[in-house]
Amino acid sequence: MTYSAIGLMSGSSLDGLDIILAEFSESQGQWAYKIKAADCTRFSAKLKSRLANAIHLPANEYMLLHTDFARWCGEKTNEFLKENKIRKKPQIIGSHGHTTFHIPERGMTHQLGDGATIAAITGVPVVSDLRNTDVALGGQGAPIVPIGEKLLFPSYQYFLNIGGISNVSIHQKRKVIAFDVCPANRVLNLLAGIIGKSYDKDGQIAAKGKVNQTVLEKLNQLKYYSKAYPKSLPNSFGTDTLFPLLTQSELSIPDALATCTEHIAQQIFKSLLPFSGKPGKILITGGGAHNNQLIARIKYYLDNIQIQVTLPSNEVIDNKEALIMAFIAVLRLRGEANVLSSVTGSSRDNSGGALWQP
Repeated sequence: MTYSAIGLMSGSSLDGLDIILAEFSESQGQWAYKIKAADCTRFSAKLKSRLANAIHLPANEYMLLHTDFARWCGEKTNEFLKENKIRKKPQIIGSHGHTTFHIPERGMTHQLGDGATIAAITGVPVVSDLRNTDVALGGQGAPIVPIGEKLLFPSYQYFLNIGGISNVSIHQKRKVIAFDVCPANRVLNLLAGIIGKSYDKDGQIAAKGKVNQTVLEKLNQLKYYSKAYPKSLPNSFGTDTLFPLLTQSELSIPDALATCTEHIAQQIFKSLLPFSGKPGKILITGGGAHNNQLIARIKYYLDNIQIQVTLPSNEVIDNKEALIMAFIAVLRLRGEANVLSSVTGSSRDNSGGALWQP
């Protein structure tokens, strides 16, 4: 059976909307994928600001942004299909939305981008609100990507995605373990923004800085890092906790970037250390995979525990999460589990997502 699906992904780093069209085929329980087209549509300064400040909006303005963003996503999806000369509409769209509030311990998570609006504008069924069922079942609602890693990339034992937040997946014989590690691109980009850069290209600025061991120790001692999995992070941990610790330390921006980069690399190492023991391969994706300085520091630590760093094609680096959002929607269409309880801590594996017909 073959499915044509679109994945929409807006990450916490606020880079833009990733759109991907892929075909998924299943034969005797084995899945394969083929990317047909992919793009990233950047946010305008106004939209980026609205999304970044969404949690501070009054309720009515927040809900207006919920539908405004969905309308924009729907329109950009239509443009994407037209530009790539896709005449036959896909069977399903999997829309992650843009995460704002995420408080799973109180049974709540929300992603901006109303699925009904996207379905109405595109004329394609949409699966959205992908985390809500899992949270209702007592889970973290995150990470949700490991189901796609397990079924689409079976030759890897470890996965690391470096977006606004970095997260890891450890694929064992009997179960998959995954959790958010620490803030990443969102904080690095904020630091670069202080000197007028949208991001630190290739980690060049960080490479010129010096790691401040005192500040690094403060970062590493934050309570979240001593918590057992399953666990997940809200975007505010990076913006309201990690970022102020760096800016209030009076470090130069190169030194702050170097210190934050080292912090990310060390936390990734500490997260994987308990699961190491025999040689394995780790697939690294997300915007942070283009940060040469960060990858060099991660490789330095993982080499010590015989985990081989692998960078796939740029197409996979930049679109793996959007690809898996499309795949999650396909699994939801089939009524199959698309969130793993061993990852999130929910009471059972579940088939999450609200299905909106156009």
